[in-house]
Amino acid sequence: MTTRTRERSGAKGALAPEEGWVPLPDAEAIRPFRLLEPDGRPVDEARLPDLSDEALRTLMDRMVFTRVWDQRAVSLSRQGRLGFYAPVAGQEATMIGSAFALGPEDWLLPTYRDLPVLVWRGYPLFRAFLYSRGHMHGFAVPDDLNAFGPQIIIGAQIVQAAGVALGLKLRGEKAAALTFIGDGGTSQGDFYEGLNVAGAFGVPAVFVIQNNRYAISVPVEKQTRARTLAQKGVAAGIPGRLVDGMDVLAVVEAVRSALAHAREGKGPILIEALTYRYGPHTMSGDDPTRYRQAEELGEWERLDPLLRFRQFLRERGLWSEADERRAIAEAKEAVAAALKEAEAYPKMTVADLVRSVFRRSEPEADRRPLGDSADPGTGSGERRRADDRKER
Repeated sequence: MTTRTRERSGAKGALAPEEGWVPLPDAEAIRPFRLLEPDGRPVDEARLPDLSDEALRTLMDRMVFTRVWDQRAVSLSRQGRLGFYAPVAGQEATMIGSAFALGPEDWLLPTYRDLPVLVWRGYPLFRAFLYSRGHMHGFAVPDDLNAFGPQIIIGAQIVQAAGVALGLKLRGEKAAALTFIGDGGTSQGDFYEGLNVAGAFGVPAVFVIQNNRYAISVPVEKQTRARTLAQKGVAAGIPGRLVDGMDVLAVVEAVRSALAHAREGKGPILIEALTYRYGPHTMSGDDPTRYRQAEELGEWERLDPLLRFRQFLRERGLWSEADERRAIAEAKEAVAAALKEAEAYPKMTVADLVRSVFRRSEPEADRRPLGDSADPGTGSGERRRADDRKER
């Protein structure tokens, strides 16, 4: 045990295991799982995931698309054409890699920043713009999509994911639930409660901490004395893994193996993805220049996930300047079309909002037992919306 560990414990002398002391994890001995060096060279060619050339190009396409979409969304926010928006630049590898690892049977529970994960899961892009514009239908997840809408309450998705995963286990479904949380969110009570439930019941869930270094303005070093956030699963009996969140291949492999572990009934996994948020926490007034230095931003930008993966693909003859121009052009066209559709969408009214939350009381004779699938009040979101339209 290191001197620093003993000092942090507040106890004098050696904290020997034979005296009953439980040693703290030695984070200095833990190296983040990485498959690509910052310059794009493979750490070990033999350990690269078994992905086709087409799949590798798809990952790059999606990261470029997400960067273009993010830049446009930031601009739209400054113009007052979007309401709430949380920038994602710098975190593309963690988001796109995680989405790519999901199986069709798995469930996704995203946070407000994880719109790219939700869209690449199959959520219409125009609805993501509706969400950012505060429209209630921006939260209308299609019935055939195994996903929840973006969670705005910090930490609530951890508890929900534990519940979804428990339901999957009780039903005997070979599927897993995947959710995300920021480094700041790991200080919330819901985070610990959700992990404890997941660990106690051995549910098929994967929790990904996107450690982008700041909880709004509070650096991770001031949020916790834990050397890593991945070790926070230990108390709940959940294995933790530290991953280079700027390396899309490492994220794909780590999340894919964690989901397989969960589906096989081996219990939950906690992943800490080390990444960085280039922009503000949200576009609602946060100014990152007030709490971090330009030099720090420059250091992380040299680890940029797009630069790293682009170089990897170029060395294999899988990506060119022409590919880059095509991907950017296609992204701009798709984003423009989705924005146009969102802006032309019928405006939300107060009456619409009330009807989407409350239902009119039904005559006693027409009521069915709670849980009856024929009851429109307990049916799918699409059926409820259809009923609401009929009432109007």
